[in-house]
Amino acid sequence: MNDALVQAQEALALAKEAKFIANNMWLLVATVLVFMMHLGFATLEAGFVQKKNVVNILFKNGMIIAIGILTYYLMGFNLMYPGENEGGFFGFAGFGLTPPENGMTPAYADYTYWTDFIFQAMFAATCCTIVSGAVAERIKLVPFLIFCILFVSISYPITGMWKWGAGWLDARGFYDFAGSTIVHSVGGWGALAGIILLGARKGKYTKQGIKPIPGHSMPLATMGVFLLWFGWFGFNGGSVLSADPELVSLVFVTTTLAAAAGAIGAFFISYIMFKSFDLSMILNGILGGLVGITAGADSVSVLSAVLIGFIAGMLIPLSVSFFDRLKLDDPVGATSVHLTCGIWGTLAVGIFGQFDDPGTGLFMTQLIGVLAIGAFTFTFAFIVFFILKVSVGIRVNEQEELTGLDLGEHQSLAYA
Repeated sequence: MNDALVQAQEALALAKEAKFIANNMWLLVATVLVFMMHLGFATLEAGFVQKKNVVNILFKNGMIIAIGILTYYLMGFNLMYPGENEGGFFGFAGFGLTPPENGMTPAYADYTYWTDFIFQAMFAATCCTIVSGAVAERIKLVPFLIFCILFVSISYPITGMWKWGAGWLDARGFYDFAGSTIVHSVGGWGALAGIILLGARKGKYTKQGIKPIPGHSMPLATMGVFLLWFGWFGFNGGSVLSADPELVSLVFVTTTLAAAAGAIGAFFISYIMFKSFDLSMILNGILGGLVGITAGADSVSVLSAVLIGFIAGMLIPLSVSFFDRLKLDDPVGATSVHLTCGIWGTLAVGIFGQFDDPGTGLFMTQLIGVLAIGAFTFTFAFIVFFILKVSVGIRVNEQEELTGLDLGEHQSLAYA
């Protein structure tokens, strides 16, 4: 009898260890997939800018991932996950990384402290990558990098803590599975503040109307979108925070369906509006669908995922046209993809979310979260950009913009 009990205990211990290894390994694989998204952003943005600004946009994307990881290590991680501050607005657990003695995360998480950090660090850098595309082709390099340091190390982790770090929005029941608001609309709000203070590119808005400034390489842009779609399986699938077979599989399906529906939604509305088959709209429609489903990929039905993605895709051409009417110049459509669709995806959880006990007023809770995070992020980004504008300046001179930032900032060309 004792032998049987010992064998059962040993089998249980082995099963727990196998589960831990599977969960931890899946999160590391997801981390690699999210890292690949930075290649997708770099490729997409490079394709959507003019040939004379390709080195500049690639340089920024290379620096953003470096800045994001280092600042998140120095203070961002401990701002976002301060520990003893449930239901609060702010907390800080100190500089650097201080793993528990056993190297594990809290009891509810079945993966190591190091895995937790590196997975979250990949998310952190994403918010500044979103800003990079929106302010492309006219922003000075060094002021932009200063903005990224402050945005990733302070603004992003504070609002992230409000939900993912057990802060006040989490206590209210706000739901954002993988970051439609916490990551994507945060980047969108930062981008909006930047383009308001920067102004439009020369020649974009004329007395004769809006003049399109096409990107130099649609093949690069298309490749970037497919790399981002590929990476999104880690972005959303990894946010399950385990290798749970059923839930990870569901998230893969809802993510894919929303992306596909986003393309269809953008296809129809862009043709109705512009009477042309615009590839850039379809590409951003895919991304809009992905951003839209990110808040509720684990909690909506597959049909709801299609509807969320389709509506997100429909919003893309409408949003692009809206920002153009306001003369807010966004070369890659980042504000439409990440801000507009990020807001929609977060609110959609309050409409389509399937929860055992969603509580009362889930839609209003989602709206409060969107408004609170948006107000804080936009204000923070606007103040930082404004201080940089009046101190060192944030826009290149007219001659440098005309000849291109590749020569002006880097003294090199992407295509010799």
